[in-house]
Amino acid sequence: MSWLFGYKSQVPQAPSGADVGAPPDPSSAGQAAGDVNLTKAERKAMEAYRFDSSALERAAEAARTLERSKHAREALELSKLQEATRQQEYATKVKEYEAHIEASKVEQKRVDHEERRKTLAEETKHQQQRAQYQDQLARKRYEEQLAQQQRVQEENLRKQEESVAKQEAMRRQTIEHEMELREKNKMKLLEAELRAKAKVDRENRDLTLEQIRLKAEENRITVMESIKTAGSVLGQGATALLTDWNKVATTVGGLSLLALGVYSAKGATGVTARFIEARIGKPSLVNETSRFSILEAARHPIQTFNRFKSKPVDALQGVVLQPKLEERLRDIAIATKNTKNNNGLFRNILFHGPPGTGKTMFAKKLANHSGMDYAIMTGGDVGPMGRDAVTAIHKVFDWANTSRRGLLLFIDEADAFLRKRSSEQISEELRSALNAFLYRTGEQNPRFMLVLASNTPEQFDYAINDRLDEMVEFVLPGIEERERLIRLYFDKFVLQPASEGKKRFKVEQWDYSAVCSKMAELCEGMSGREISKLGVSWQAACYASEQGVLTEKMVLDRCEAAARQHRQKMAWLSEQEKLDHKSITGGKGFLM
Repeated sequence: MSWLFGYKSQVPQAPSGADVGAPPDPSSAGQAAGDVNLTKAERKAMEAYRFDSSALERAAEAARTLERSKHAREALELSKLQEATRQQEYATKVKEYEAHIEASKVEQKRVDHEERRKTLAEETKHQQQRAQYQDQLARKRYEEQLAQQQRVQEENLRKQEESVAKQEAMRRQTIEHEMELREKNKMKLLEAELRAKAKVDRENRDLTLEQIRLKAEENRITVMESIKTAGSVLGQGATALLTDWNKVATTVGGLSLLALGVYSAKGATGVTARFIEARIGKPSLVNETSRFSILEAARHPIQTFNRFKSKPVDALQGVVLQPKLEERLRDIAIATKNTKNNNGLFRNILFHGPPGTGKTMFAKKLANHSGMDYAIMTGGDVGPMGRDAVTAIHKVFDWANTSRRGLLLFIDEADAFLRKRSSEQISEELRSALNAFLYRTGEQNPRFMLVLASNTPEQFDYAINDRLDEMVEFVLPGIEERERLIRLYFDKFVLQPASEGKKRFKVEQWDYSAVCSKMAELCEGMSGREISKLGVSWQAACYASEQGVLTEKMVLDRCEAAARQHRQKMAWLSEQEKLDHKSITGGKGFLM
């Protein structure tokens, strides 16, 4: 509606023709004359309150024009609608403003609440810090008191020790002085006695010599009379014996019976000793056995009771190795168990490979799984026995044949006495021992199972190879097997003792899985025995630390040191040793 009142009219209205020649209004002239006399400030103030009536006239003219128009009603309705729309927009803006005010109030309350919460948390934190600080001060004071008391006690103890040492020194000096005086007195008395005795001996020398001569004469006469009496008695006895044939026959029969009794007792003693050795004891060549004996039960009753209480377990329990090797060993374990249950003939097996790959351990597990006893001997014990080696080997096999449960005879380092007779320089005693061994293993036996172990199987005699029914190679662990071994030994030697609450044994929090994977790469070429020793070294590192806490750095440092030592050992090997142990750098599986 601004166009009705001329708010936006910027074009000046031209004066009408009537106004051009019209004379000026006297009142306006007087007003103009009055304005001339006003100051510039008063004139500006009056212009601010001056009303222009031309706008109302134009509005009235526009209203009359609108009333005469045929669209006057529509224009009025449109004007009303626009005014109502403006009122609604205004009301909407008012409500939005009120909502914004309410939201501002809510946000202000939230901010105030957050500030109060932060203030309370900060106050709580300050109180905790203050309490901790006071606790530390109290603990420090208590520790200082304890240290002061300990220093006082140590000082008192030191003074007491010094006093005791002084008293002991004085007592020792007194005793030494008394002993010295006593020795001097003894020496003086002895000298006096010797002087007196020497004087008496000089005075009675003739009398002493006469007494000696009389005693010698009496002894000579006594001996001669004894000889004469014994000769006459023996002569009379021999004469009476030879003249009486009944006495001669009785004497000969008695001596014969005495000799027969002596030899019979000697033979019976030998047979009894062998029987006792076979049933109760064990041969000298056997270093370790699970077979029950009265002597071992008397020495170790608890271990014997636990052995009877234990049940057969899986032969591959706790074993880390390549899947193909695991499958082959499982077949051997199942076949051995069924052979034992059906009283079949056992097969002879060779375990060969680098040292520390678990040959002895699997042999024990195999015997336990099959329900058999095991006996372990070392080939290096045969050579030093010399001529007794043949007898000792026969005793071992005789002892094995008496087993009721069946015996797994494991010979470690068997190549020490089963070497080639054609190319090797071996002694006659060792050759005889080899021949005795070949004689006792010529046929398979339902009583015992023979298992040989060697790091250099190429040194076996051809006859030994002919007696082997199966050969299994144990190689060094690969990276997957090393990681599994490291995890196994880390759990055994570190995590379990820490969880059991051992003294001075704690473990710092770090990513065990990633560290085990890293150590598996560092331990390339190491055997299972070396990895198990690495687990023991972790324990030693923890016990040697000041706080008794095992850290990631300590574990990795010990692993790197073990890897360096392994490389040094490999560098020390000669060319012949590297050829003999050609599998020492390979590895796809391992038995723990």
